[in-house]
Amino acid sequence: MAMSETVQSPALPAWRDYYEMCKPRVVLLMLLCTLVGMFLATSAWVSVSLIVNCLLGVALVAGSAAALNHLIDASVDQKMARTENRPVAQGRVTTVQGLIFVGVTGALGLAILAVAVNPLTAWLNFFSWLGYGLIYTLYLKRATSQNIVIGGLFGAAPPLFGWTAVTNSIDGGGLLLVLIIFAWTPPHFWALAIDRLEEYKKVDIPMLPITHGVAYTKLHIVLYTILLIITSVLPFVIGMSNVFYLVSALALGAGFLYWSLIMLWDRNPDAPIETFKYSILYLALLFLALLIDHYMMPVTYAQ
Repeated sequence: MAMSETVQSPALPAWRDYYEMCKPRVVLLMLLCTLVGMFLATSAWVSVSLIVNCLLGVALVAGSAAALNHLIDASVDQKMARTENRPVAQGRVTTVQGLIFVGVTGALGLAILAVAVNPLTAWLNFFSWLGYGLIYTLYLKRATSQNIVIGGLFGAAPPLFGWTAVTNSIDGGGLLLVLIIFAWTPPHFWALAIDRLEEYKKVDIPMLPITHGVAYTKLHIVLYTILLIITSVLPFVIGMSNVFYLVSALALGAGFLYWSLIMLWDRNPDAPIETFKYSILYLALLFLALLIDHYMMPVTYAQ
């Protein structure tokens, strides 16, 4: 009697693969900035339901954009040590599975924001999704050495999401928080680009250290860091924050400038990656300082 043959279906991706596609560490930092934006927009307490719905919606939309980035960049990711083990690059998630995940998470996130938060916040998230998931990943990343500078605007919006979730309006305070992250993005990512220079050369991505040289990029990291420090004190200048934040911003900025100068002067071969790591800590602590200071302020910022 002939033995029956069993046909095995392709294994479904593990939930960890989908989780990794969402770039959870990046999204977590975005959610912190979103949360701070919510609290800074008002002197009153923000309702728990609004916080939950806003953060959930933003997380889903951001995760969808990140997953789309995985799909578009799969061939590039396969050639870089930093990204070669990503789920799509390794084939653990197929293109069809990835597209379904992108569509479901993105649509669900936008629906939550539109219904449970407000349409303005939903629209801002949609435009950010388009900017990062399509305009930056498909075009800017491969078209210009200023990809991070221009594309950074799409990733700088999270505090504005939080602000509009509470106020249902775009105000100067929310835009100033966006400006801080916009100034932070180039020195943050260029430090990583220097550390991973050979990998970016291999995949022909026109990052600044490739098109203009490492020395030029290091100088611009220092210049952008100085610009970031100046930008970071503007909340104090306009009366949006108090002395605690000012001291925190200057101290954190001094640390950023220290690492960027160490990198410029070639004092430490690990300076590029250390600068990159510090930049993440910098942004998290800066926004935490904003939050702490907000509840120490004797006067509410007038929008």
